[in-house]
Amino acid sequence: MKIVILHNQLSSEAKADEADVMEQVELVHHCLIDLGHQVQILPLSLNLEAGRDMLLKAEPDLVFNLVESFVNKGELVYLAPALLDALGLKYTGTPTVPMFQSASKTLTKESLLRAGIRVPQTIELSESRQCLNDRTYLLKPRWEEGSLGLDEDAVFRGDNQEFIQNLQKFDSRSYFIEEFIDGREFNCAMVASATGPLVLAVAEIEFVGFPEGKPRVLGYKAKWDEASFEYKNTVRRLDFGPDDKLLLQKLKEIGVQCWQACGLKGYARVDFRVDHMGNPFVLEVNSNPCISPDSGFYAAAEHAGYGFQKIVRMIVEDAVR
Repeated sequence: MKIVILHNQLSSEAKADEADVMEQVELVHHCLIDLGHQVQILPLSLNLEAGRDMLLKAEPDLVFNLVESFVNKGELVYLAPALLDALGLKYTGTPTVPMFQSASKTLTKESLLRAGIRVPQTIELSESRQCLNDRTYLLKPRWEEGSLGLDEDAVFRGDNQEFIQNLQKFDSRSYFIEEFIDGREFNCAMVASATGPLVLAVAEIEFVGFPEGKPRVLGYKAKWDEASFEYKNTVRRLDFGPDDKLLLQKLKEIGVQCWQACGLKGYARVDFRVDHMGNPFVLEVNSNPCISPDSGFYAAAEHAGYGFQKIVRMIVEDAVR
């Protein structure tokens, strides 16, 4: 097939979270070539008319959609599948409407709640008086992925009136309050198969050596700042003992329920917190998550015994189906 790899055009001073898409492009390009496809790489910017012209000229049989944002704004990610829909082109991953909904953490929660899936409490900034004095909360970006805008300074107690008063400085369209679930952090990586979503693996993120009182948050520094304490001391593990067998099975089942509730396709990752009573809470549903060689998704595929060429083939087959 003639396949176009479509990715977001990087901003002039792209940080690590944005530039990471080029590692994904390189990986997918090599896999598609090895699978025998003709491959062309195209950047997409907010100049959608120029993008339309490039795509029409390329005449692809399929587009491998790796667009993650526009001008590093995650809320615009749905524009790529919308353009491809308008052109009548087949493409990989999640379609336009589910992509828009899953890009919004609060819209995602609404879908999950309708499906009976447990999520942390959500409070709008205008309703901050609902924060309880004895509980901990997060000021969370509504749209951004890769933990952009999220670190330990976003964690606050409900009795921290100074922090709550300062919330008026934030745009309620971009931020919301979420109850902080203290406990273990997991994620579940899934890929489409002919019989439905296949769970590759469940991973746990361990917070190693975090001092007492330091919030255990998988924030921006933990994911992207290689010199930080958070980056060095958050460790992924994929091997578990028998005591976790039932919990892992429950997380896998909830992951598949999230896929179905959110109308996902191609590949996805679901992030969880499990409280001290063993109750799982879904934090986020990531459609078309990062698949670079150092990503959690890639590690899950390796753990499951899947070479990434096979993963790419499954994603392509799902798009063709």
